Amino acid sequence: MNDTGSLIKKIIAIGWKDILIGFSSATEWLFFLILPIVFTLILAGGTGAQADARIRLVVVDQAQSPLSADLLAALERSETIRPDVQPLNQAEDEFKQRTVSAVLVIPPEFTLQQLEGGSVTLELRQQPNNLNALVASRAVMAIAGSIGSVVDIANSSVNAAESLAPFASQAEKAAFFDESLQAAQSEMSAAPARLRVANAATQDQIEYDPRVNSSAGQLITWVFIPLLGISAMFAYERQKGTLRRLLTTPTQKATYLLGTIAGQSVRALVQTVLLVGFGMLVMHVNWGQSLPALAVMLVAFILAAAALGTTLGTFVKTEGQASGLSIMLGMVMALLGGCWYPIELFPQFVQTAVKIFPTTWAMQGLLDVAAHGGGLSA
Repeated sequence: MNDTGSLIKKIIAIGWKDILIGFSSATEWLFFLILPIVFTLILAGGTGAQADARIRLVVVDQAQSPLSADLLAALERSETIRPDVQPLNQAEDEFKQRTVSAVLVIPPEFTLQQLEGGSVTLELRQQPNNLNALVASRAVMAIAGSIGSVVDIANSSVNAAESLAPFASQAEKAAFFDESLQAAQSEMSAAPARLRVANAATQDQIEYDPRVNSSAGQLITWVFIPLLGISAMFAYERQKGTLRRLLTTPTQKATYLLGTIAGQSVRALVQTVLLVGFGMLVMHVNWGQSLPALAVMLVAFILAAAALGTTLGTFVKTEGQASGLSIMLGMVMALLGGCWYPIELFPQFVQTAVKIFPTTWAMQGLLDVAAHGGGLSA
């Protein structure tokens, strides 16, 4: 029992010593957390939030009337433009700086009363030779025409009713116009679509979610490289002679190997937990669909990478050589394993050949957990 306790203490001491030596350098923090987060955000295109792809249209509402509110609501429902209401001076500044394609100015006289009696003019300022401005112009014209049609229908109703029996007062006429306008708006909203456009959809052979792929791929990349770096630790111990002195103590080679591998594996496990948490909180990746499956995948990958780093450590001669090979091999295996780009983009023979890499299987397993909802049995 005492021998077992002594062995565990030695393993913990060796592992803790390696962790302290590693984190004494700022480079370790770079690989541990900074680079993984930076590259995850870059490859995912930000935080992964779904951006509004509609064309931004700056709107200046000088009327502040019910009719202008209806116009803004119709613009907001548009599938092509996104209204952004701003004061006139700010809108003019953006237009001068060419940071916006078009500016729509709703004049103060844009009211139902003015429209009922005649017409009003909307001012649309467009950047020259700008396709987005052209699209915004078409959308505004269509929406304005729809609102004008509703008012025309209400006016026609008022004229028809007045031809049958004159209104007792102007207030009664205005009330009838408001009722007709509301009825026309309801009917227009409930009108069935006479023309339907069917968009043919061709299934993409490559299933790619930037958030999930980036979170999983960068986790694998930046955990894999330091684990390959175990080889540099072995080379460092040999160069400095500390390994030779260590083995003169009552410490077996197996104990030394186990302590080094265990220490780096625990470090890698902490790193994966932090990166998974970052993926869940910032990238909104659903890593928690099956925690047992996720844990098994991460532990299996860490052990495979640590074994590969240990194997590499038997071939390298110097710490510099080990560090260079670790980064080079880690990047190449991560790239070919689908951690940076979908593996389906590579030729078929490459997809077959890279199955010898642990990064390939790790990426496939993590995608099955995060993207496909695979459990422990899968």
